[in-house]
Amino acid sequence: QVQLVESGGGLVHPGGSLRLSCVVSGMMFSNYDLAWYRQAPGKQREWVAGVDIRNIETYTDFAKGRFTISRDNGKLTVWLQMNSLKVEDTAVYYCNSRWGSWSWGQGTRVTVSS
Repeated sequence: QVQLVESGGGLVHPGGSLRLSCVVSGMMFSNYDLAWYRQAPGKQREWVAGVDIRNIETYTDFAKGRFTISRDNGKLTVWLQMNSLKVEDTAVYYCNSRWGSWSWGQGTRVTVSS
């Protein structure tokens, strides 16, 4: 059974940075495309960024130029570096497979507020 443990969220001022981490266990990490998602209050969960098994990165428009996704197959970890954070980035952030096919973890809450 796949387990996803996200961490690194917190309260940050607009313009600040956070680095989210997700440790994945229970599967062959290197065989899967991975992604970060987020769910803002009152909204549906949405895809943020993905990194495939060749380390090719893709981003949604709001993440381009501000967020960077990366992975380390040896550490079974995927990260999301978030810079220039905006109030509208406030959400619970989750990692999952590229298609969201695994059971969701608890997520990590990011609050951007002045």
